[in-house]
Amino acid sequence: MKKLAIAVALTAAAFSLPVWAASKTVTLSIPSMYCEVCPITVKKALTKVDGVAKVEVNFSKRQATVTYDDAKASVETLTRATANAGYPSTLER
Repeated sequence: MKKLAIAVALTAAAFSLPVWAASKTVTLSIPSMYCEVCPITVKKALTKVDGVAKVEVNFSKRQATVTYDDAKASVETLTRATANAGYPSTLER
């Protein structure tokens, strides 16, 4: 009886686990970065987005590379974050 209860509990737990989201990495073009402080502001804005795991900002290329959980964030939320910080961005293709 005890083994049956454990089996039922494990089965229920297995089916109630969340679906794992994929980690994605994108590069955003941010042409409005014009000074050495701009990347700090951009990085701070992007790291505040729920689901963002890593942000690297390259001032000389005017780009930000962002790794995020696609179940929690999207390119739209990332570009909105940079725009709200004063630095509109677009997805690099």
